[in-house]
Amino acid sequence: MSAVLEVFETGLQEALLKIDGIANAPTGELMEGIGRLVQGQTRRRITDEKTAPDGSAWKANRAGTSILYASGALADSIDYVASTGSVIVGSGLVYARIHQEGGVIKPKNGSALKFWWVSGGFVNFAIVASVTMPRRQHLGLSADNQNEIVETTEDWLSRLLQ
Repeated sequence: MSAVLEVFETGLQEALLKIDGIANAPTGELMEGIGRLVQGQTRRRITDEKTAPDGSAWKANRAGTSILYASGALADSIDYVASTGSVIVGSGLVYARIHQEGGVIKPKNGSALKFWWVSGGFVNFAIVASVTMPRRQHLGLSADNQNEIVETTEDWLSRLLQ
């Protein structure tokens, strides 16, 4: 008496093609989507949330105006550059860095800084040797932001596997 064992494979070729599709996937498309997502998250943080990525509130300003959103220029300047393997998000505005990191501003030419602002209907003027800007971190990822990126990546991967 002899025994015969037959094995029939179904779906292996299709599965291998899907694996190959993931290995050769257009990751630039994913990075572009993540760039748009983080750009929107950052703009929302500046315009609406008024908090750092860790959830801490930004220090109020002396003028009592909307923090980091006087004209909308900073929020509008948030942009991204995507490649096949990375995304860089930031702003090209000269003053974006001092808001992100905080620091001391000193005059480049001359001995003092001169500036004016409107508060309570009055125009105020000041001459000072330096100004200390508190850190108001607007770039970065909150836990919710990170979850959105993971969900976006999972959606992208699931489309590749269909």
